[in-house]
Amino acid sequence: MSPVEHEVPQAGEEIHLPGASLQPILLAFSLTLTLLGVTFGIYVLAAGIVMSIWIIVRWVADTRRDIQHLPADLDVH
Repeated sequence: MSPVEHEVPQAGEEIHLPGASLQPILLAFSLTLTLLGVTFGIYVLAAGIVMSIWIIVRWVADTRRDIQHLPADLDVH
């Protein structure tokens, strides 16, 4: 097998996909708010920064919680 080719999961093996989430959209909005805050003032900037940090922390926490439910022997490339 060449380094470019990857093993295909066996038939019947479960493939893990994350659930639907609004976090990417909310993060894009909060980053936009942060950039607008550079022009419109410190309050908009602060709100965007706080919102961005909060969303990133929640996203990481949700991902860690989701990963804990995966089997320990899962080989991720």
